[in-house]
Amino acid sequence: MFILLHLAGGVALLTWGLHMVESGFMRALGSSLRRFMASSLGNRFSALFAGLAVTAALQSATATGLIATSFAARRIMRPVTGLAIMLGANIGSTLIVQAFSLNLSWISPACLVVGMAMFERGKGSQMRDFGRAIIGLGLMLLALELLVDTMAPAEAAPALRTVLGALADMPALNAAIAALLTWAAHSSIPIVLFVMSLTTSNAIPMSTAIAMVLGTNIGSALNPYFAGAKGNDNLRKRLPAGNLLLRGGVCLVLLAVTGPLADALMQLPGIPGHRIADFHTGLNIAIAVLFIGLLDPVARLLEKIYPQNNEAAEDPDAPRHLDSSAIGTPEEALVNATREALHMGDIVEDMLTQSLPALLTGDRRLIATIARRDDAVDRLYERIKFYVTAVTRDSLDPEQGSKAMAIIAFVINMEHIGDIIDRNLMELAAKKAKNRLRFSGDGATELSVLHELVLESFRRAMAAFMANDLHAAGRLLEDKARVRDIVREAGDNHLARLREGRKDSISTSSLHLDVLRDFKRIHSHICAIAYPVIERSNGRD
Repeated sequence: MFILLHLAGGVALLTWGLHMVESGFMRALGSSLRRFMASSLGNRFSALFAGLAVTAALQSATATGLIATSFAARRIMRPVTGLAIMLGANIGSTLIVQAFSLNLSWISPACLVVGMAMFERGKGSQMRDFGRAIIGLGLMLLALELLVDTMAPAEAAPALRTVLGALADMPALNAAIAALLTWAAHSSIPIVLFVMSLTTSNAIPMSTAIAMVLGTNIGSALNPYFAGAKGNDNLRKRLPAGNLLLRGGVCLVLLAVTGPLADALMQLPGIPGHRIADFHTGLNIAIAVLFIGLLDPVARLLEKIYPQNNEAAEDPDAPRHLDSSAIGTPEEALVNATREALHMGDIVEDMLTQSLPALLTGDRRLIATIARRDDAVDRLYERIKFYVTAVTRDSLDPEQGSKAMAIIAFVINMEHIGDIIDRNLMELAAKKAKNRLRFSGDGATELSVLHELVLESFRRAMAAFMANDLHAAGRLLEDKARVRDIVREAGDNHLARLREGRKDSISTSSLHLDVLRDFKRIHSHICAIAYPVIERSNGRD
């Protein structure tokens, strides 16, 4: 149990170090790497090299796969090019294993010292992100040293030898365990390095190590599939599915010949751990060489399995800008979230614009349409909220953190406005239509004046949020007093008409006052958008 606990701790430290390297380089170079990949889409060979290079920099084939998937979903690249990028990414992840298979333990303390100095001195700059990545490298090297030291007494631990011995003749089970661990770690690198440590200490035979390496390759292909194939957009599913088909299919076939492969590897020079690293690299190079010329029929097969079914094309209110591959680059991801929040605001503005005609005319079809659009607002709210939350899981600089909170505040207020329109105003409109009621001429005019002012404030709030416009935010707070006065005056006028005994006002009295109240509530949420803008401006001052 003591050895297993130390092994789990070593793998956890290795995985965390890998995460720091990926997030550090993604923040520092994410936009540049995406531009580099986009510029390398001329042919499949340059795309393969781009996938290899980007993965070597990010140390994550999953991150590269997400970028390629986002390009494919936006029709920036052809499926053949995307599959070539995935093949290159698979090779790139094995080169990292090759580098860490060398004796680099002496670099670990240097990386930690240099990385920490850069991290502390570079607050709010790119140097901080590079420092984060260098600290991650140091932690990975430290974790490898811990794993090697822990596995040294493994042969003397009867319980561990019993467990590993029982698994020796079960290649499929070994592969399944490795695939599950790789999927959980979201990277094949720590798992392959762990298998190398087990092999070097003679804790497992070569055939078991090969089966586990095959399993890590299957698990590594599952990561981009599950991460990039969410939702109903078939364009996002093609590349991850193609990568899983090619890489996973070859590995499943090779599980039947782990014995002969082990015999062949044992004939190679070097220590067992290095042979496993060579096998891992050779496997992915062989897959790339085998399929690089066959990507056209594979692409056609994927197009048949996943015909074009773009979510945004089917539903104009569907999310358009939430690119999951940009989450590791906060600046770019927050721009995406801002654009999606403005898209959400456009829908709410259209609902608000149509709300008064629905109230005045009682058009049941218009009422139902507005209610359906609130469902889209609710979906966008959930998607934007979770997207921004994912961006904030890692530390942001003060400006980015303030922007993230402003986006969350904006979409919360948009969602509340949508709910008021749907659950209050449209219910009142439906009730009015059912009972065939009509507002008085004076009442309809008062509602129109108020509605126009609320719409004007809404557009001002959109401008304040989009441009962080302090002047527009100040005007919103001035509008709040105007709306309060108009609502009070309209209420007084309505009561005066009731005292006069006007039947057209009596029949719609409660409806009229409820609509005034709901427009005032909507305007309060509109004005709430001004406060984050004012706070951000004060923070900069």
